[in-house]
Amino acid sequence: MQKGLVIIPTYNEAANIEKIINIILAVSQKLEVLVIDDNSPDNTAKIIREIRKKNKRVHLETRPKKLGLGTAYVKGFAYALKNGYDFAFEMDADFSHDPIELPNFINLLGNYDLIIGSRYVQGISVVNWPMKRLLLSYFACVFARIVTGIPVRDLTSGFKCYSRNALARVDWRKFKVDGYGFQIQSVYSVYKAGLRLKEIPIIFVERRAGESKMSKRIIWEAWWLVWKLRLLSIFNGTRYIKK
Repeated sequence: MQKGLVIIPTYNEAANIEKIINIILAVSQKLEVLVIDDNSPDNTAKIIREIRKKNKRVHLETRPKKLGLGTAYVKGFAYALKNGYDFAFEMDADFSHDPIELPNFINLLGNYDLIIGSRYVQGISVVNWPMKRLLLSYFACVFARIVTGIPVRDLTSGFKCYSRNALARVDWRKFKVDGYGFQIQSVYSVYKAGLRLKEIPIIFVERRAGESKMSKRIIWEAWWLVWKLRLLSIFNGTRYIKK
């Protein structure tokens, strides 16, 4: 049986983490969970250590300080490749991404290398966002799609499943961006590697507990990255692809 890894970066997610892990492990026997915690002061890591005593399908990597989502996923992808996983998920800890959807991604892995949980592939499927944030996200995706030429409607989605082939083909060590920028660059790199992409509809629900990690720095970083990727497409679109 194939096995997959759900990678969950955390910073102060004590209110959510045990609940979401229990659901993930229940929806598919193929799945294990890797939490990458950035020294959360609310003892998120301590909760994971207690869970690990009872369930060996749960894994923990800790970092000394808050280092960001992008580097957490790079670390998680390296862990997945090193430990023989057949596929890996990006997923938030805060229930914005419904773990019940995970089998829908897994069922498509035979035909695609990157499956994207999309908020915008069938209209707009976002719950509890203020209009300003919704418009910013939606038009940012439109802008990124037009500039980069990548045929994906939700380029900033953080709910993704990568085949092992996709993880191995991209040189994740070259990624220097976080947040939205990381999400755009990951899709760009898999697409430029000539691999198969698929968007599937999800309903995105604003977090149940805790605080959002979004910042203006992350938004501006993504804006500049989009133009950088456009130039790379013209001159050297395979920069992030392993030779």
